[in-house]
Amino acid sequence: MTQEVRLDIHDGVAHITLSRPQKMNAVTPAMAELISEYCHQADRSDDVRSVLITGAGDRAFCAGSDLGSLARYPTPWAFRNRLEYAHALRNVRKPVVAALKGWVLGGGGELALASDLRIGGRGSRYGFPEVTHGWVGGGGASQMLPRLIGYGPALKLLLLGEPIDAQEAYRLGLIDYLVDDGEVLETALGIARKLAALNPIAAQAVKASVRHALSAPVEAGLRYENEMNTLCFSTGQHLEGISAFQHGSGGDDT
Repeated sequence: MTQEVRLDIHDGVAHITLSRPQKMNAVTPAMAELISEYCHQADRSDDVRSVLITGAGDRAFCAGSDLGSLARYPTPWAFRNRLEYAHALRNVRKPVVAALKGWVLGGGGELALASDLRIGGRGSRYGFPEVTHGWVGGGGASQMLPRLIGYGPALKLLLLGEPIDAQEAYRLGLIDYLVDDGEVLETALGIARKLAALNPIAAQAVKASVRHALSAPVEAGLRYENEMNTLCFSTGQHLEGISAFQHGSGGDDT
């Protein structure tokens, strides 16, 4: 049996692929375990500086959780204590890029929201249909979507459960790049490689500072940002950046 989640590491990029195309890459509990394991591995490995998540095939990035699997939890308590795969991706401290083709639904949308940069194909479609099934998404949509696109647009998507096309997703800010379907993977991989080439401490400090801003008052956020900046300077690696700038610009002044 082909492994339904794959991990490949090259050039500092950990490429996680959901590989269940015959089921639109819907996530089973076993797949959730692998996603969590690979996210943890990528987060802890010094060989990894950025993460790219994709879905196999052209029909879907991910259609969310496998509905048959959701029906097999023996008790509400067991469901409460499930491994939530979108949270596993959100907890990665390194920059995460999502390459989005086809359908991006439910938990698949939450995986996209857990990423830092989202590249969408022109044929991709986005939806959060959980309310039409009788529940609310459990991977962060109700919390992350209004922070990303605003209260009203988020409620429209979450309450009606109706999908939107890529152009509308781009207009709302749900995706950051809108490209032809055939260019999604190449574009996303190029961005992931650019992120992997950055100073890893600086890249993670930027992500940590912006994430902190989602839940902290401005004054507390500014203090946190300064601490992150001090951490970057304490490594001494900032001197390499200053030197490169000075040699490139031909001067000593910023």
